[in-house]
Amino acid sequence: MKLNFKFALFFIMSSMITLSAFSQIVQPAKWKVEFSKKDVKVGETLEVLIKGDIQDTWHVYSNDFDPDLGPIVASFNFTKNDSYELVGKVTPIKPIKHFDEVWEGEVSYFEKQAEFRQKIKVLKADLKVAGSFEYQACTDVSGRCVTGEEDFNLSLTAKADAVAKAEPTAKPVVKEEKKEVAAVVKEEVKAETKDEAPVQNKKEDKKGLWTIFLLAFVGGLVAIVTPCVFPMIPMTVSYFMHSGGDNKAKGRMNAFFYGFSIIAIYTVVGTILAVVMGPDFANFLSTHWIPNVFFFVIFMVFAFSFFGMFEITMPSWMVNKSVANEDKGGFMGSFFMAFTLVLVSFSCTGPIVGSILVASAGGQVLMPIIGMLGFSLAFALPFTLFAIFPGWLNTMPKSGGWLNSVKVVLGFIELALGLKFLSVADQVYHWGILDREVYLAIWIVIFTLLGFYLLGKLMFSHDSPVKHVSVPRLMLAIASFSFVVYMIPGLFGAPLKMLSGFTPPKSSLDFDLPTMIVENAGSTGVKHEKINAKYSDFLHLPHGLQGYFDMDEAKAAAKAQNKPLFIDFTGHGCVNCREMESNVWSNPEVLRRLRDDYVIVAMYVDDKKELPKEEWIVSNYDGKTKKTLGKKNANYQIENYNVNAQPYYVLLDNEGKALHTPRAYDLDVDAFIKFLDEGVKNFKNGKSVAL
Repeated sequence: MKLNFKFALFFIMSSMITLSAFSQIVQPAKWKVEFSKKDVKVGETLEVLIKGDIQDTWHVYSNDFDPDLGPIVASFNFTKNDSYELVGKVTPIKPIKHFDEVWEGEVSYFEKQAEFRQKIKVLKADLKVAGSFEYQACTDVSGRCVTGEEDFNLSLTAKADAVAKAEPTAKPVVKEEKKEVAAVVKEEVKAETKDEAPVQNKKEDKKGLWTIFLLAFVGGLVAIVTPCVFPMIPMTVSYFMHSGGDNKAKGRMNAFFYGFSIIAIYTVVGTILAVVMGPDFANFLSTHWIPNVFFFVIFMVFAFSFFGMFEITMPSWMVNKSVANEDKGGFMGSFFMAFTLVLVSFSCTGPIVGSILVASAGGQVLMPIIGMLGFSLAFALPFTLFAIFPGWLNTMPKSGGWLNSVKVVLGFIELALGLKFLSVADQVYHWGILDREVYLAIWIVIFTLLGFYLLGKLMFSHDSPVKHVSVPRLMLAIASFSFVVYMIPGLFGAPLKMLSGFTPPKSSLDFDLPTMIVENAGSTGVKHEKINAKYSDFLHLPHGLQGYFDMDEAKAAAKAQNKPLFIDFTGHGCVNCREMESNVWSNPEVLRRLRDDYVIVAMYVDDKKELPKEEWIVSNYDGKTKKTLGKKNANYQIENYNVNAQPYYVLLDNEGKALHTPRAYDLDVDAFIKFLDEGVKNFKNGKSVAL
């Protein structure tokens, strides 16, 4: 009896919590806008700090990723006046970066705490800074997304006695700006060392650092078996067998220093790139066409070299200078031995090191350093061990034809991976060179040829004849051909989720068979006439569904067709809306009901289309004038349903009465079908429900 009572109480409380979650205005973030300092002089600079406290399980998208990717980037508007001028753009402070498979790209966001900074220069003593900003917040727990807007109005009295000092020459102002930049950097460094640093950044940083470290470590292990590196092992052993003379302890110390030198040399490269170049350079490497095309060319050159077209070597003077210093012996000799190894092995390790540095380019200073540390640690490990225990050399396989096979296999991989850099430039600048089907076709050919090479059916100039296929080569050939079979359906529209981070988006596919079938035929095989609806020139429904994007137009159509109305409160940047469409709406039974039983209206709450002045509305909720289509739709959702989260689905009859309790994010297909069926049933019976 007690158990039943507890269960009933739990059920009632859960139901109340669930109902309240979908019947209230959600405010996932509370914002505070302030100046970075109060004591300021005219001519100096300070920052406007925009800080937000974010509810648990929610995240707010930042403003430093591609706005065309999907999620709504944070946007800021500062009202211009003659008391200040903006210096640079709004900068997010340490957002989390994450590759999102739904959007097929990297997004950045904040959890628990968000902070943006805008630097301004004070021009008058009576400083007034006003404006507004918009943001999008989402949660993976309930699958909801919210768009929010905040206003701010700041004022400050600056000291006017600095005007005369600042106006004669620009030099004092520059000095003040440099001091301000130094102060900001100092504050950020302090923030990194304090316990008050945001918890989510620490967790994300640790996760990202471990990931890049492990990937780089694997890259270091792969580099060992390349033909430029593997033959260096016997040379290393030979050197250290005599470096300590009869003093084995000294020899081992030299060997340890040798390994440490390899790690230090590689890690310094990452440190220089991270500290000297900075995060702006990392973003430049990641997105601009010049470095991406350059990396593509480099990968192609290395691939052709690996195939035996030509040899890549370091300048002889550089290698000879290093080798000459090896004869000095001791720690100095060990260091130059390590430096010689790095130089000689560059032609094979260059592409791997370059990949690590590019992969770690995300604006965090530690990433390239950790990446190079992981690579060099794995790379130095066998050399150090063989230097300490030279007798192990007798157990190593002799270098020969198998090393060239490794080199050729790496060449095929270089060809495939190099295309990614060209693809990035192609997508960002819309060149149309590497659409999805072209990209996949090239990969299919590359890995097919790799499979034939592994079976000995394709040979290059430096290859030894393959008298029989070993088991490892056979397994690799099977893996290569299996990968080819996996990719083939992608030419016709298969999502290929395993390759979402490498291939161009499906939107670049010319022949998307599933979408073509859905767009040209209904569930019964009958082609549906396209509706020339308002805003349909830039707004579309998924899966070829036909519908409306204006509430008045949709209501009129529902009344004329005597069908219930299905309202989809959605957004361009709503990832959970896309998941519902991909996993629930795509079900044939759901599609049939939406297409045949309802008139659909999609209310995009984040669309930026400016409305003509006669269509502007003044909100009864916040008293603000809504000038864009998205804000007008969002206001409609709030005023009528007291909800501001998406996705949100409402069923109405021709009189505007609810036919069922609205639904939010829920991937239960059967429950969604039941929701639609009960809506139709209540419509036919003239039954409505109270909200």
